[in-house]
Amino acid sequence: MLSHYYTVKSEGEHEIIIQKSRFIGSCRRVESAEEAIDFIQQKKKQHAAATHNCSAYLIGENDLIQKANDDGEPSGTAGVPMLEVLKKQQLKDTVVVVTRYFGGIKLGAGGLIRAYGKAVSEALLHTGVVKRTLMTIVQTDIEYSLLGKVENEVRQSPYPLKQMDYLENVRIQLYVEQDAFPQFQEWMTELTNGQGQISVIGSEYLEEDA
Repeated sequence: MLSHYYTVKSEGEHEIIIQKSRFIGSCRRVESAEEAIDFIQQKKKQHAAATHNCSAYLIGENDLIQKANDDGEPSGTAGVPMLEVLKKQQLKDTVVVVTRYFGGIKLGAGGLIRAYGKAVSEALLHTGVVKRTLMTIVQTDIEYSLLGKVENEVRQSPYPLKQMDYLENVRIQLYVEQDAFPQFQEWMTELTNGQGQISVIGSEYLEEDA
């Protein structure tokens, strides 16, 4: 698993006008080629009257799945420039569709490349990009007598709180960056005077705005 990567926040859409043509950029986070294709088909159905519905997507840790489709525009003027925007922004697991309603003015190859690239860039900017960092989930069980002191320090610490459960003992789950576990363990041991039961219970990606 990657230590971190960037992807689109969720789903969004943004429209720009270039030489009277409408370019509607739509994007979504996806986890498979099937999800990407479904999104593309949805947009084609939604904009069935459009002149073109061009698309591109990147799937997988190492971009093993990547596709670009010009949907009738001159070869290489739409899908590939769209894909290049995703690569330039280092995005993964992302699909984009740019719908064009022709406005009567031809843009030429260079103009099309710039227009489709800009439509994707604007859609991504409008939707938002997140950084997903692989974090270790560390669980610490403490007695209730330590709760006041530990909770206060935990909430001011650089370790994001996943959850806190009040059971027989207090169970605290925190996100810790993978290479920071030794420092965390030392910190928590000192904080609990060696009375905390510390264990690694898994890992998951934590998101923050890029």
